[in-house]
Amino acid sequence: MEYRAVYESWRADPESFWMAAAGDIDWVTQPTRALSDEKAPLYEWFVDGVMNTCWNAVDRHVAAGRGDQAAIIHDSPVTGAKRVVTYAELQELTARLGGALARKGVGPGDRVMIYMPMVAEAAVAMLACARIGAVHSVVFGGFASNELAVRIDDCKPKAVIAASCGVEPGRVVDYKPLLDGAIEQAEHKPGFTVILQRPQRPATLIEGRDKEWEAFQEGASPAPCAPVGGADPLYILYTSGTTGQPKGVVRPAGGHAVALNWSMKNLYGVDTGDVFWAASDVGWVVGHSYIVYGPLFRGCTSILYEGKPVGTPDAGAFWRVIAEHGVKSFFTAPTAFRAIKREDPEGELAGAYDLSGLDYLFLAGERSDSDTVNWAQERLGVPVVDHWWQTETGWAITGLPVGLDPDLEVRVGSTGLAMPGYDVRILDEGGHEAAPGTLGAVAVKLPLPPGCLPTLWNAEARFRNAYLETFPGYYETGDAGMKDAEGYLHIMARTDDVINVAGHRLSTGAMEEVLSDHPDVAECAVIGVADDLKGQVPMGFLCLNRGVERPHEEIIAECVALIRERIGPVAAFRLAVIVERLPKTRSGKILRAIMGKIADGESFRSPATIDDMAILDEIRDSLAKIGFPR
Repeated sequence: MEYRAVYESWRADPESFWMAAAGDIDWVTQPTRALSDEKAPLYEWFVDGVMNTCWNAVDRHVAAGRGDQAAIIHDSPVTGAKRVVTYAELQELTARLGGALARKGVGPGDRVMIYMPMVAEAAVAMLACARIGAVHSVVFGGFASNELAVRIDDCKPKAVIAASCGVEPGRVVDYKPLLDGAIEQAEHKPGFTVILQRPQRPATLIEGRDKEWEAFQEGASPAPCAPVGGADPLYILYTSGTTGQPKGVVRPAGGHAVALNWSMKNLYGVDTGDVFWAASDVGWVVGHSYIVYGPLFRGCTSILYEGKPVGTPDAGAFWRVIAEHGVKSFFTAPTAFRAIKREDPEGELAGAYDLSGLDYLFLAGERSDSDTVNWAQERLGVPVVDHWWQTETGWAITGLPVGLDPDLEVRVGSTGLAMPGYDVRILDEGGHEAAPGTLGAVAVKLPLPPGCLPTLWNAEARFRNAYLETFPGYYETGDAGMKDAEGYLHIMARTDDVINVAGHRLSTGAMEEVLSDHPDVAECAVIGVADDLKGQVPMGFLCLNRGVERPHEEIIAECVALIRERIGPVAAFRLAVIVERLPKTRSGKILRAIMGKIADGESFRSPATIDDMAILDEIRDSLAKIGFPR
């Protein structure tokens, strides 16, 4: 069926639509209904169904006779290691670790924190928790002790599973001292920790509390898959975004499996036996949804990559993985492609690899500028699909479901069309729906579809305040954008990044789109800075392509002229500075709000997710050279 027919079938009868999708996963007890609205606006899905996530991701494929198929390929250019884990091996590994956890008293509903790098054991730990009904909370490896302590105190884990270290280009990051410091700071004390000793930096274990990975599991009875309620939590994932204070997003088991299983075939165009790669980290939502769970629900082979887009060893790293492992559908962040494009502007390294097996490239996580999308399409010769979702939703709000309708038009600059389950509206400040082509707040009419958060962990009031109260009856995404007449969504900025210049509401994203078209600009960001006359004026930060040696003043003048030509004098764009790099979170989001506070001389709290704190000092120095803060 074509996309619009499927979307309308959902709109006409959402209950039947999601019950049909639920038929594609295995249930211990079949649900009798999809949506439960007794707690509205805290909606729940498949409440009376009983299932197990690990069974659906692992065991059912073994039972179907595909135990010898590769489930996970671990590819680690930073250590030189490669490993293939079959579905049968994954079943054995998860049963063994799950049995060891159960032997120590971990059971359904108990929390287990996972603090690991991109190794196969991280996925095994997640699935082992799901196998016994425990709730996992993965924290990005290398987070500082105080941030880890905050999360320990919030979710109160019975155990922590960690690695001794993480490996990055040119350095080893010691995890164990960070974990020790976090447990010391936290009021809640986990009962025990399980430590995977990596040869690059083994850790000293604390007697009585720390258990070595293999020794901990020795002699444990394999755990069966425990029955779990459809609305029971599978995991808690903390998101601080760019605001600092973490929020514990809760992911219910049943709706999560239904939605991700549907998305793999229909959105990403892959099915049983295909190789799928999401170049992310298990510490982020993309790693949860599309490195571990989604591909395995569908019976795909998933790539778990421990490396970077550049520097491991060069800007051809992604091409090597795609060619070597036969990746059919690839998902990464636009910032990764900007890094590749900056190092290899002509894309020459791609020519050394056979990429003919790749059908699609999907981008999400940060706004995809048209220059990056066009560059990728020209180099790869495949459709580049920008799609949009959030940690809170767990899967795409908008995109192009190429598996459902491969003839859908790719519109560069758009994040595509609403997925079934999402009724996306553009609202003005009064909560009224805006006309096509008008910038406004992007909201989703309740209820959200299966797979999305029903609340925050131990913070229902905060959930209501953060997401439900601004526009009653809607989920507030925090993003600003517009829809065209055909329903294609354009995400322009975070709501806070829409600036007001002399009474005109302007999108910083639209200005970034123009600046990225300049041939010397590899990456850019636009923020609003305080202005006595106009209230706010835009300021651009420009990162140049490698090898550009033209005078900076000349490039800035050309960029100012470009904005004036394409957006107009109303933008009042005159301020720009060239910087070596932009401050980002580890998932690739540019910290525009913090850059604005630096420019305006305001205090701020650095988010725990920042990739490199030293970049903020570089931004401060660059601004000082042009007289900011004023």
